[in-house]
Amino acid sequence: MTEPLLVDRTDAVVTLTLNRPKAMNAFDVALKEALRDVLAELETDRSCRAVVLAGAGGSFSAGQDLREHVATLESPSTDPLSTVGAHYNPIAARLANLPKPVVAAVRGMAAGAGASLAFLADIRIGGPSTSFLMAFAKVGLAADTGASWTLPRLVGHAKAVELLMLAEPVRAEEACRLGLLNRMVDDDEQVLAAAQELAARLAAGPTVAYGAIKRQLSIADAGTLADALAAEAQAQSICGATTDHRAATLAFVAKQRPIFEGR
Repeated sequence: MTEPLLVDRTDAVVTLTLNRPKAMNAFDVALKEALRDVLAELETDRSCRAVVLAGAGGSFSAGQDLREHVATLESPSTDPLSTVGAHYNPIAARLANLPKPVVAAVRGMAAGAGASLAFLADIRIGGPSTSFLMAFAKVGLAADTGASWTLPRLVGHAKAVELLMLAEPVRAEEACRLGLLNRMVDDDEQVLAAAQELAARLAAGPTVAYGAIKRQLSIADAGTLADALAAEAQAQSICGATTDHRAATLAFVAKQRPIFEGR
């Protein structure tokens, strides 16, 4: 049986590849459970210092597997969207709170929950064929997998409303302009390599500080200046006690290149 999620480790970078290419990497239960559980393991895996999200074949992910979902709708279930609480919410929470950088290699289409998944990454890299489609309204649904939280922060409230309600595709160049993509390479075949190269660079950096930066921004987005200042004080207290901070400071004074160990 083909594994729905491929896990590849290269040094300190873990690449998670959605592996249902014949279904455009749509999420069935097996893929959702695998992704949820692996992310939970990576939270405390000290050997992992950066994560890459990718899709097998020519697509990132088409979102929820609607063929599987039809069977759920036709079952006696009183909550046909129970997958949101059981799968999509834990995936979104674990990605958003992962204390290490996440890079999405968005090749081809990212639709519905697939787009939402990409938006939870810290940095998104695409190519000429990359496109995003907030497809939820096309099947009579609202957003999930954190899109109602990430999308307004990326493109603003008004544009988020437009993308979610009109459900029109956003092509690569427009995605770059809006901030849905951080970087774009010229060749689709280079999207994954570019994402892994960037992840390796991040993995060699001060990953404790990166995790603190993610927490700071999350708190500041939803809070007051006082909340942000309190989060900054806590983050600096944590980072200031790390081996990385001490070693990098000494290296700076000695005009040497710092070596970060993520602790």
